[in-house]
Amino acid sequence: MDGPRSDNAQRLAHRDRPEQDSLRTSKYIHLLADSEPRQRLQAAQYLFNDGSARILDWLNSLKRDEEFRTLLVPETTERPQGDSTGSARLTVGVAVLRENFDKIRAANGSPSLLDVSSDQDVVEFELEFSGDSLQALRLDILTARMPGGNGPIARFLEKFGEGIQQIEIDVTDVDRATEILRTRFGIDLIYPQTHAGANGTRMNFFLVAPPNGKKSLVELVEQPKAIS
Repeated sequence: MDGPRSDNAQRLAHRDRPEQDSLRTSKYIHLLADSEPRQRLQAAQYLFNDGSARILDWLNSLKRDEEFRTLLVPETTERPQGDSTGSARLTVGVAVLRENFDKIRAANGSPSLLDVSSDQDVVEFELEFSGDSLQALRLDILTARMPGGNGPIARFLEKFGEGIQQIEIDVTDVDRATEILRTRFGIDLIYPQTHAGANGTRMNFFLVAPPNGKKSLVELVEQPKAIS
C-alpha cells in the first residue's frame, strides 16, 4: 500500500528494529550459558556475525590501502563462501552483567581470566568456537570489575544494557596501524599513545561511524612478541 499510511508503517518498523535487535542479542547472550553445546555455538555464531557485520564495509575500504592490509593478522581458519572480511582476524567483545559473566564462564569450562591491569575496570575471558568447515568464532566476554562504577564497561552496561561493546582487530604493529588511520583516513584515536592491554597486548581504540549512524567501538590489538 502506498501513501501516508504506508510511510508511517515504515517509520514505526524502523523505530522498533533497534529494540528487536536488542532483545535478540540479549537472548543469544543468555544462550552462551546454555547446557547444550549446540545452543552455545548458535549463540556465538550470531553474536560474532552481528559484531563483524558492523564494521565490514569500513574494514573492506581500509583494506584498499596496501600497507594497512599487510598489517592485518591473517585469519587461518576457513571462512564461509562470500565472507569478504578476508584475512582479518576478528574478536567480538560482549559486555554482560557479573551474574551472567559467571554463568557463561562456568558453562564453557571456566576459561582463565585475562591478566588485566588493576587500574582497568574490567574482568574478561575469551571464548573460541570452531568446527568442521566453520570459521573460528572468537568472543571476548567482559564485565565491570566494580559494578556501578565509572569504568567503560560499567558505563556501557548502565547506558545500553548487555550487548556487543567492541570489535577487536589483530594487527602486527599497532603503532603503525594507528598512524595510518590517523594520517591517511583522518580517524581520531581514543588514546594519543598505544596502551597496554590484557595478557601483554598493546592496543588502541577508535570509533567507526557507518552510513546508518550507529557507531561501533573498534580495538586494534597487537599480541606480545614470542620470546625465542
